Amino acid sequence: MRLLLDTHIFIWCVDDDPKLSAAAWSTIETADAVYVSSVSLWEATIKHSLGKLSVEPERLAGAVIGSGFLELPISIRHAVAVARLPALHRDPFDRLLLAQAISEPLHLLTADSRLEPYSALVHTV
Repeated sequence: MRLLLDTHIFIWCVDDDPKLSAAAWSTIETADAVYVSSVSLWEATIKHSLGKLSVEPERLAGAVIGSGFLELPISIRHAVAVARLPALHRDPFDRLLLAQAISEPLHLLTADSRLEPYSALVHTV
């Protein structure tokens, strides 16, 4: 299985946060490939600048490289795919992550059950 980590799942990995369940860790550890989108770093940078996230974006960027996770850049194909998503959820970061997951295809690992109606590729932990 090829995974795309939702932003909060990635941050929980980096912080070794107990919010990340043993089942989620197992899914990540047994995946064929694990991707972190540049969308997640963009989201973290914005939330950090607004004081909504304490983790430094530079630390997250370094963690992508140090973890063995693969970087998933935003492509034109991903951006256009957002327009094909139904308006079930308004968060632009989540919508772009969903578009990437569906376009690639990758299984999106998230804790946000509101994303499940979009695709069978969404896995909630």
